[in-house]
Amino acid sequence: MKYILLLVTLLFGSLLSAAQTVTVSILPQKYFVEQIAKNFLHVNVMVAPGANQHTYEPKPSQMKELASSDAYFSIGDGFEKAWLPKFQSTNPKMVMVDTVKGIEKIAMAEHHHEDEKADSKKEAHHDHEDESLDPHVWLDPILVKTQAKNIYNALVTLYPAQASEFTKNYEAFIVSIDALDTSIQKTLSDIKSRKFIVFHPSYGYFAKRYDLEQIAIEVSGKEPKPSELATIIKEAKEENAKVIFVAPQFSQKSAISIAKQINGKVVPIDPLAYAWSENLLSIAKTFQSELK
Repeated sequence: MKYILLLVTLLFGSLLSAAQTVTVSILPQKYFVEQIAKNFLHVNVMVAPGANQHTYEPKPSQMKELASSDAYFSIGDGFEKAWLPKFQSTNPKMVMVDTVKGIEKIAMAEHHHEDEKADSKKEAHHDHEDESLDPHVWLDPILVKTQAKNIYNALVTLYPAQASEFTKNYEAFIVSIDALDTSIQKTLSDIKSRKFIVFHPSYGYFAKRYDLEQIAIEVSGKEPKPSELATIIKEAKEENAKVIFVAPQFSQKSAISIAKQINGKVVPIDPLAYAWSENLLSIAKTFQSELK
């Protein structure tokens, strides 16, 4: 019996190692690639579950898988600017795929002061425009359709023998995205309070798509100053907000402080969960139940 189990383990390991490998930045991208490629590919993820991409450092095991990757699917997140050149130098033959090509990005949310809002608008026209733009494009289902198209085009180019299977899977994925969008619209249709407070401004695209407005506590990786915290608390009270949404990748210190001041609570939602479709609908249902 032990011999059979050993053989099965070795066989599974050899099949995994034999699979073609590609690398992505974050878990939702792994989901996107696997909706199209299914089990044909092994997908290496650089930002591990629960990790904060803003304080990212790759592990040796990830770099090893990167060295054998056929392609890297980027998403325009901030850490990529520093790391992508290093990744490519590790594997010069690796094809670089920009999955957000064709997507018009919006400005990163600035909450604290009106003059900062004005500054952020000006920054959008500077040479370093990408630094002031919101990278969280995977939280809008309609924009994910563009990402899926870019992934599909790259995959059929890399693996033409699989084109028929990839096409079938891609088309099914697009249908499921449209169904998800419809479900989210229906879920959020009767929400009276369209504003929500979130620690990290991850939900700009989600808010724009579904006629919501996010109020961010932390901006550009910085905790608010006491005066800024007071401004957020004042606005929260004016809006009769009772919930502060937080992501598991970030500190909850400021969120807990605000929640105490408004007699509210802290509710976790995860923008980086692997099960993208289920997670996005779950977030919508959480908004439905909490934003009354």
